[in-house]
Amino acid sequence: MRPALNALSFTLICACMGLLVFVQRAAAQSDAPDELEANPGRPTVSTPATLTPVGYLQFETGVLGASDSPEFSTRVGFNETMKLSVAPRLELVAASEPIAHYTLDENSANSTADVFFGAQVVLAHGEGATPTVAVSYFHRAYDGGAPEVDFGSPVNSGLLLASADVKGFHYDANAMLNELTRGPVRRAQFGQSLSISHPIVGRFSLSGEIWHFTQPFLRGNAVGNLWAVGYTAKKTLVFDAGFDRGLTSTSTQWEAFVGFTYLLPHRFWGR
Repeated sequence: MRPALNALSFTLICACMGLLVFVQRAAAQSDAPDELEANPGRPTVSTPATLTPVGYLQFETGVLGASDSPEFSTRVGFNETMKLSVAPRLELVAASEPIAHYTLDENSANSTADVFFGAQVVLAHGEGATPTVAVSYFHRAYDGGAPEVDFGSPVNSGLLLASADVKGFHYDANAMLNELTRGPVRRAQFGQSLSISHPIVGRFSLSGEIWHFTQPFLRGNAVGNLWAVGYTAKKTLVFDAGFDRGLTSTSTQWEAFVGFTYLLPHRFWGR
């Protein structure tokens, strides 16, 4: 990556790692029930069809640096997703990027990026090789105006999701239909993603993913290959780090990320 991106990425990653240490200490002191387990949706593009434990708030926090995109030269941003299942088949989701720093045409700027609200509904609960199937819908509540990576910033987004475990491997497969806008013009965007993960050594796991999005305003296609390593510090706390490589000329060429998923071990209601 470029020197400017490397310096800013290092600063943000150090700040993020400090937050990770704080969260890990808090998790170590928690009295979470043994059956509680986080259900990470990051860092892959694919989202699990399965939901978080009912009544427990889950945080997915990270920092992502990217370079060489049609929309920017370099970009670094924090991202935060919060999930709360209010019923065995219904999960509420809020996602935002509190701040993004980017360089475009040798000019740098800071901006608050977008805020999304949505919900996910499980249509069929699966077990083992029988997939869990779900649908979700997201709406962009705020447009911060920062340049976006690859799939843009959909005003409305619908997903069909499937997740299952087959012979020691876990997969998450998504099909997406998004609505993109540019001024008064609205265009449909189609996307597909497949993520496969497997335990490797001890508490570590490895994930590989291939994804694709149409780019209606560029009349192109964004395709990428993502690789990530996860570390399960506790059942309620999972760290991740990895990179994504764009495979077409209109894709963001490089992305690197680090973050964590933390399931708050205190139920909002009930026992």
